[in-house]
Amino acid sequence: MNLNSASSSLTEIEYPAWCQDSEVPVTQQEIRDIFEELALRFGFQHSSKENMYHHLLAQLDSRASRTSAFNALLTLHVSYIGGENSNFKKWYFAAQLDLDDEIGFQNMKLSGKSRKRNFKLAKKRGISIKEQLREWKAREKEFETAHPKLNLTNQQLENSSNLETADYKWKLKMRQLTPKEMVRQIALYLLCWGEANQVRFAPECLCFIFKCAMDYDMMMTATGSFETMPEYSYLNDIITPLYMFLKKQLHKVDGKGNWRKTENDHRDIIGYDDINQLFWYPEGIERLVLRSSERLVDVPSTNRYPMLKEVVWEKAFYKTYKESRSWMHCITNFNRFWLIHFAPFWIFTSFNAPTLYTKNYIQLLNNQPTQQVRISIMAFGGTVTCIVQILATLFEWHFVPRQWPGAQHLSTRMVGLVMCLLINFCPSIYIFGFFDLVTHSKSAYIVSIVQLVISLVTTLLFSIRPLGGVFGSYLNGGKKKRRYVSSQTFTASFPKLTGRNNWFSIGLWIFVFSAKFLESYFFLTLSLRDPIRVLSTLDLSRCRGDWLLGKSLCVWQAHITLVLMLLCDLCLFFLDTYLWYIICNCLFSLVLSLSLGTSIFTPWKNIYSRLPKRIYSKIISTSESNAKFKSKLLVSQVWNSIIISMYREHLLSIEHVQRLLYQQMDSELLENKILRSPTFFVAQDDSTYKSMEFFPTNSEAKRRISFFAQSLSTPITEPMPVECMPTFTVMIPHYSEKIILGLREIIKEESINSQMTVLEYLKHLNPNDWNYFVRDTKLLNIETLTKKEQENPNNDLIKESGISNPDSPSGKDSPRDGFLIQDKINDLPFDLFGFKSSDTSYTLRTRLWASLRTQTLYRTISGFMNYSKAIKLLQRIENPNLFNVLDDDFGVLETTLESLSKRKFRLLVAMQRYTEFSADELNDTEVLLQTFPDLYISYLKSEYDDKTRDMVYYSCLTNGDASMDPETRIRDPIFKVRLSGNPILGDGKSDNQNHSIIFYRGEYIQVVDANQDNYLEECLKVCSLLSEFDELDLESSVPYIPGIKYEEEESPVAIVGSREYIFSENIGVLGDIAAGKEQTFGTLFARTLAEIGGKLHYGHPDFINAIFMTTRGGISKAQKGLHLNEDIYAGMNALCRGGRIKHSDYYQCGKGRDLGFSSILNFTTKIGAGMGEQFLSREYYYLGTQLPMDRFLTFFYAHPGFHLNNLFISMSLHLFFLLLLNLGSLSHETIHCYKIPHSIITDIQKPIGCYNMDPALHWVSIFVLSIFIVFFIAFAPLLLQELLEKGLFKAIIRFLHHLFSMAPLFEVFVCQVYSNALLVDLTFGGAKYISTGRGFAITRVAFYDLYSRFSVTSIYGGSHIFLMLVFATASIWHPALLWFWLSVISLCFAPFLFNPHQFIFSEYFIDYKIYLFWLFSGNHNYKKRSWSTFVKTNRARSTGYKSTLISDPSENDMSDLKRAKFWNIIFPEILVPTFVFGCNFTAYTFINAQTGVKNPKLTNSLVRLTIVTFIPIVLNAVCLLVFFAISFISGPLINCFNVRIGSLVAFISHFLSLLFYITTFELMWVLEGWNFTRTLILLITSINLQILLFRIITHLLLTREFKSNKSHLAWWSGKWYRTGLGWNVVLQPLREYVVKIMESSYFAADFFLGHLLLYFQTPIIFVPFIDYWHSILLFWLRPKQVIWNKRLYSKKYIISRRRVIIGYSIIYFSLMILFVLFLLAPILAVRFIPGFKFQFDHKRVGSLIQPNKLNNNDTGANAPSTILRTTPKRVAIKTVF
Repeated sequence: MNLNSASSSLTEIEYPAWCQDSEVPVTQQEIRDIFEELALRFGFQHSSKENMYHHLLAQLDSRASRTSAFNALLTLHVSYIGGENSNFKKWYFAAQLDLDDEIGFQNMKLSGKSRKRNFKLAKKRGISIKEQLREWKAREKEFETAHPKLNLTNQQLENSSNLETADYKWKLKMRQLTPKEMVRQIALYLLCWGEANQVRFAPECLCFIFKCAMDYDMMMTATGSFETMPEYSYLNDIITPLYMFLKKQLHKVDGKGNWRKTENDHRDIIGYDDINQLFWYPEGIERLVLRSSERLVDVPSTNRYPMLKEVVWEKAFYKTYKESRSWMHCITNFNRFWLIHFAPFWIFTSFNAPTLYTKNYIQLLNNQPTQQVRISIMAFGGTVTCIVQILATLFEWHFVPRQWPGAQHLSTRMVGLVMCLLINFCPSIYIFGFFDLVTHSKSAYIVSIVQLVISLVTTLLFSIRPLGGVFGSYLNGGKKKRRYVSSQTFTASFPKLTGRNNWFSIGLWIFVFSAKFLESYFFLTLSLRDPIRVLSTLDLSRCRGDWLLGKSLCVWQAHITLVLMLLCDLCLFFLDTYLWYIICNCLFSLVLSLSLGTSIFTPWKNIYSRLPKRIYSKIISTSESNAKFKSKLLVSQVWNSIIISMYREHLLSIEHVQRLLYQQMDSELLENKILRSPTFFVAQDDSTYKSMEFFPTNSEAKRRISFFAQSLSTPITEPMPVECMPTFTVMIPHYSEKIILGLREIIKEESINSQMTVLEYLKHLNPNDWNYFVRDTKLLNIETLTKKEQENPNNDLIKESGISNPDSPSGKDSPRDGFLIQDKINDLPFDLFGFKSSDTSYTLRTRLWASLRTQTLYRTISGFMNYSKAIKLLQRIENPNLFNVLDDDFGVLETTLESLSKRKFRLLVAMQRYTEFSADELNDTEVLLQTFPDLYISYLKSEYDDKTRDMVYYSCLTNGDASMDPETRIRDPIFKVRLSGNPILGDGKSDNQNHSIIFYRGEYIQVVDANQDNYLEECLKVCSLLSEFDELDLESSVPYIPGIKYEEEESPVAIVGSREYIFSENIGVLGDIAAGKEQTFGTLFARTLAEIGGKLHYGHPDFINAIFMTTRGGISKAQKGLHLNEDIYAGMNALCRGGRIKHSDYYQCGKGRDLGFSSILNFTTKIGAGMGEQFLSREYYYLGTQLPMDRFLTFFYAHPGFHLNNLFISMSLHLFFLLLLNLGSLSHETIHCYKIPHSIITDIQKPIGCYNMDPALHWVSIFVLSIFIVFFIAFAPLLLQELLEKGLFKAIIRFLHHLFSMAPLFEVFVCQVYSNALLVDLTFGGAKYISTGRGFAITRVAFYDLYSRFSVTSIYGGSHIFLMLVFATASIWHPALLWFWLSVISLCFAPFLFNPHQFIFSEYFIDYKIYLFWLFSGNHNYKKRSWSTFVKTNRARSTGYKSTLISDPSENDMSDLKRAKFWNIIFPEILVPTFVFGCNFTAYTFINAQTGVKNPKLTNSLVRLTIVTFIPIVLNAVCLLVFFAISFISGPLINCFNVRIGSLVAFISHFLSLLFYITTFELMWVLEGWNFTRTLILLITSINLQILLFRIITHLLLTREFKSNKSHLAWWSGKWYRTGLGWNVVLQPLREYVVKIMESSYFAADFFLGHLLLYFQTPIIFVPFIDYWHSILLFWLRPKQVIWNKRLYSKKYIISRRRVIIGYSIIYFSLMILFVLFLLAPILAVRFIPGFKFQFDHKRVGSLIQPNKLNNNDTGANAPSTILRTTPKRVAIKTVF
């Protein structure tokens, strides 16, 4: 028999632990007969039946290898069906199926409409439900009496939710099952699961289907019926209707019969969770109605399965949770986060702001409020708390439909909250209503103290108590009723923290908030005390105001500034908490690291010298059988295998290998040979030992050996024998990731903008590896040529090749010294490309060498196939007698080891696109299958069905032993399971995993991404790692003994995470930043999070408890958009359902990370948008409203808190600049007081009447320092991680590398990208998977490309901040503002600073040419990469696209965008710009209010603003109307002469727009009296007014966009009659006219901004050797490594290129000169031309021009008489009872 055949039948050799057990309870043939019978009875597919048959046998064999066969079957049944932790049993009791089996759903007392229907139908049947329940309870009492072991207390007897009796009956039923019945139940479940397709994402729905099938099967078996169903019946009748329902939620059929995507958002889509939650409650199951209008529950349970195909699913399902796109979710889900910040902030601030509630406060007296007033104001914190809770409850009312049985009754909670609000607020009515502010009342004082105590208690209790447990509900509901058992079981079964973990969790947050509140009070709040006092009492009645507005606005300027300052301080108050969380988390992780021994500072001293002993004790499972073998011999086999594997990977040279290997030596004293240990073990630990070089410089081998030695010094569970280890599968989802690098990809530049090839870059990064590879290749070449010469002695190939000695590259050892140069020439191809012959075997070696050093699928598979090598190695070592038994028959030995490897390990690649691969991809896949024949590939296959005229989809499995179709070159499937339809309904990855998961084998799955790696020495630890699941001991108890009280079982382990080594670190600054973030999150934080119960599943390289997770919805979730970050939902699901998540610090896998600026930010955008979707999810609702306080905080700050922190940073930055505008205008227009040392508050300020602005200006430095710390704390985790792993010196070096490589600029930019992605997703939606691309970032990206990608994200906002920062610098210069100049540089210039070869002189001006073409193209015909397409795409984000298509090529590039909902955009897109404009407007009006000027002529600043805002818009509107008339009338005629009329008209229109805006800018100087500061604030305010106006028009007035650009082209060309728009052509010109008016302004902005960005970079391109130094910074190359290839061009191309550079450099610098003139001309003219200013002032322009340099000093002698000059008499405070 051929054991390697892919289709080989089941034999005893494949599953020996089960099949060769003499006491096996069910034979292999009996199991097969069960599967055959079930397949015929239910119509399961033959291929699925075979797959599940092998699946079950693999699991039985896995467990039987470490226990008896019967116990293996029993424990498997416990895991799937009957155990305490089986999902089926949990669902069975939660959904009250036990009562259904007893009395039927129709006789149960349900709730809501189900209750009414039950009573109504019972009345029809003439049955009393109450009587039925009374009889059932009587039967229950009889049962309890008949079973004395069932001891129930009186309390349990009275408790209707008590499940003791039901559990007793359940165990009694399970105990009566025979082994065959157990196998039959498991087999039926697996068969149902194996064909469930998308229903696998709804585990309780699947449980219901299985329950119906099981009841039906039991009935058929009992009656002896042999009725069968045709194949595919289960799929077509049961699963496909559910699949079609799910598909119709996302797609609809158009008029042509094609499926089109719907525009429904999540709240309108009934998804997997909504379907699943219907089956949580009997009320949901009761809703299932047949086509005959009969309820399914009215059918006897044994007959329900055949009736499932008659169920009308559309009537049953509804939304059980509304994922509305709203920020309101944050209020409900994170209510405690807001409570613990708002209330303390209120208390701290109100206590230090007495001037706000002191009657007639006078600074000279510093009179204080009465005590009861101060305390009562502070006590309003409790009122704030109650308001937050009320809002959270109101929003919960909106999100959770009342018809869902699991919805809480919120009325009780709302009444309780309103009562709390009244209790907290009403005392203030007494205090403020009955007593004056200057009257002290003893009774009011007592009341205020009581009020404060109540406030603190209220805040404390509501902060600690989860929202779901406030005033009773859910968390306590199960004590009296069974109603909420399902919600508790499936959403709140959180594993308990005990012992050290519990204290660790609580202690962490006590430390965090203790430090936070102390620092916030003494640093933030106290620094705000003086600014509050000054600004709240600042009298601005001396401002003169505006001609229209008068003083109504300017007198409030100080209070407006104060409000903005308080908002900024509130943002810092939130940011502080995250700051202290990072610090404390790092410190706690440090303590854990030291305690575990994973830190370099742990005093090991002997990790290398004791390594052999640790290998023997922690890697090798020793037993009596191999005890007679010397440990040294066994260890040597492990060690030598590790070293040789590194040699084969070209990490070590042969010289290093010889120094590191155990070697046999002839003994001088003994006849036998001795085994000599390498000196490495002693040399590494002994500092006095004169060490030799064991590793190359900066060796990967040294790092791996170092971690291996370090990890074995930590606590590791004792390894089990490899024969007893559980079977596991490694699953790798693959879509379009590179499989193997192509030859052209590595030896040719990526594009014309690349300066080096991938192979050259890899050689720079891995010089030693390349040398060893070349040496091996030369040896292989010599061997090949020598063999050929021996076969054909007359062949002159060797002589012609001239191969030199690979070990002597210099040629000194060659006897033919005269041919030295020729030898080097002959070797040159090897040194350059790694091969000399074009033979595939040689070129493939180079491709594989490069692929193993980049992020390819080959690297991942090659790494994880080391599990197979490790299993074989351990088996050989643990069973040395194998050699004796097999008589050194290597073939049989290898077959035996191969068989064990296949039993214990499977590598499965979910290669979704396998049938759609290109020829190159198929060839690469064949290389994989030929290299690793045991590799399994699952893929989707589609075939056209002539009968249904539709595509039929199959999930297929193949491997390297399967036959190949000669035409398609695709391997034939081993299993081919038909699906209900295309399984890719979501974002792809989760669906790909789901359709492939039926092909996993064993008990555990390691989930791996296609950019990871693994190593032999790490794979050797797999036995210990799998023991972390705590499932090795399967004989601890007998599960099915009724009446016995077992100790409460510890929650099962669902996921075991591990460390990640980011192998893309040190590949430039960006690669290292990305690697550092991944390292710290995957190791430093994961260590702490796992300890305190906050770790979730992040996809890689976690091990998953397969049975636990697959019976609970799978290893990810898949609703499109909502579950974009699919992996984390599996972690949340496991946590909610009672699964523990652990972290292993002694095991690590390699992982690659994004390397380029764009790819990193694409990943960042995906994560940020995915977090926006998580905010909407029900999982966040369950966790946020039910977790205990400490665990809620852990979950929050580890996940959503990080993103909200970025949002607060971005928000605080913008608020701060709005504050600077108002503070700057206030400071600019007022006379400051003198700084008098040692003065006190009550001193008279000098000069009299001055404005004391110093406290407010000092607060600016406090804010800047806080923001600076918040930004730089991002480096703390990486610094600590590096410190722990590599020591102080390397930590400092890496930090300095980051610092000098501009990493802080990148961090600021990333923060903005995170916050923008989150905001955009919650506003517009549209989150989708973004392919990041993980190649090397060595290619220059064009300026227009970077500008178009990041303008909306960052550049626009950065330029706005730039203008405000210039204003702040001009009005209130402060050294602390220098930090914000760095922020502006980051926001505006980071994309260009991190762009490879950005500053090459020649490329810079060629880039400028492309930028101009991008700006002006796309107006005659469609251009995907043009400014017109860019602006249309940005606008469509708000308006959405019409579904109407006219079959134009321009439609193909437009993605489907729906129109944003009004209530989603009203706040971020309308109200926020309104607020920004309002803050700008107040600053603008105050700076023009002529404060302090005596008898001024009031100016009309409002009209001035209106003029400069609308003049360019009106002029553009007029010009566009004229051009429209011209193009409409003459355009078609001119087009006959092939003239590009559209491009010409658009160019003229845009050019005029530029002139209009330049003219307007110059007009601003005139209107503001040539004052720079006032002109700047007018410019800023005008820009914000235009932004607000255009956003209102875009969001509220514009209709949807056409996907085609026909109307855009028609506007410029006049060709409206061929647009294909139909009747839309009547009104479309009007819409296009409005759009073009706005586009004219947008064009001017992009033209000016783009040029300014380029001009600011101009000085850099003149720096000598700038590209050389820039490349060193970006790529972290050594100076000698920066060798760029000089591209070879034809002479004609060189001349053309030179002309372009010269021509466009002239245009570039000419425009630069004009820009400078327009900016500086007014300043220079006023300063150097006498009388220039007054030529305009005396014209008759009324009050439009603002006078400049007026005397506004009304202090000192000029101060008004109303200003106090002496300290007034203090008014006494009355005291009453």
